[in-house]
Amino acid sequence: MEQRHLGRTGLRVSRIGLGTLTWGRDTDEHDAAEQLKAFWDAGGTLVDTADVYGAGEAEYLLGRLTGTLVPRQDLVIATKAGSVPDPYRRVDGSRGHLLAALDASLERLGTDYVDLWQIHAFDPVTPLDETLQALDLAVSSGRVRYAGVSNFSGWQMAKAATWQLAAPGLRTRLACTQMEYSLLQRGVEREVLPAALDLGVGLLPSSPLGRGVLTGKYRTGTPSGSRGASEQLAPFVEPYLDDPARRIVDAVSTAADGLATTALNVALAWVRDRPGVVAPVIGARNARQLTEALSVETLSLPDEICRALDDVSAPVHRYPDQDWSTL
Repeated sequence: MEQRHLGRTGLRVSRIGLGTLTWGRDTDEHDAAEQLKAFWDAGGTLVDTADVYGAGEAEYLLGRLTGTLVPRQDLVIATKAGSVPDPYRRVDGSRGHLLAALDASLERLGTDYVDLWQIHAFDPVTPLDETLQALDLAVSSGRVRYAGVSNFSGWQMAKAATWQLAAPGLRTRLACTQMEYSLLQRGVEREVLPAALDLGVGLLPSSPLGRGVLTGKYRTGTPSGSRGASEQLAPFVEPYLDDPARRIVDAVSTAADGLATTALNVALAWVRDRPGVVAPVIGARNARQLTEALSVETLSLPDEICRALDDVSAPVHRYPDQDWSTL
């Protein structure tokens, strides 16, 4: 699998990442092992998790499999901290919480360092410089090699990246930002992606298949066993089942038919090769589904297909996101 630099850093990662959101909850150790082995066999290196996935079980599972099934040195392990199971405070970006969460993650992962540590979301209560100092302390202590953020808006990410760049050698530059990005969700193109490109911050798209909708599985209804049929995840899928989304899914399926491939591969190839994207992070129910997604490595979309998909999914960007003189 092709490797790409993570932002403006020396770290190289596979251009597809393996997500572990369901590990320890819907994905047991056997299925997780099959996924990790299939991913590694295909040349994948970037494995993304978080301290809240499966209430810590995702990290624990990954830790059990690393070193026994797959060599630790062959993986780029990325985890996150900051999300908390508190309905009154969903994010805790305080230095104390973040550093304690990192120690707990390392223990569950069974490693003394993670390759990439990300702040899971912006905390409007904690001063940003305090949150970012946790990144600096984590890197300087050797427990973290590279740092990033997740779910930060354009101004939040730009402020954080600029603050870190203001003291080179003393503060750790942001390597990446993880955001939802797909043909069904192009909101990052408004501010986040332009800022990331300017500041040398790589983009790791989550939900690159539009929460599963871009595979075409919902075109004729909601299949049993799918996320849309799950009581817990149905509200997660439902926003992408409206008429505009159906038109985009139809276009993806038409392109797939013309290229003799799958809608999954077309949608994944589109986001993988967008400017600023480092590695879409994909989650799969099983190794068979993951292997199908990894076959995208051999696919490059023709320019005319890319333009057609761009047009059918184009978000409305007006002032001030376009050149004001053309409006």
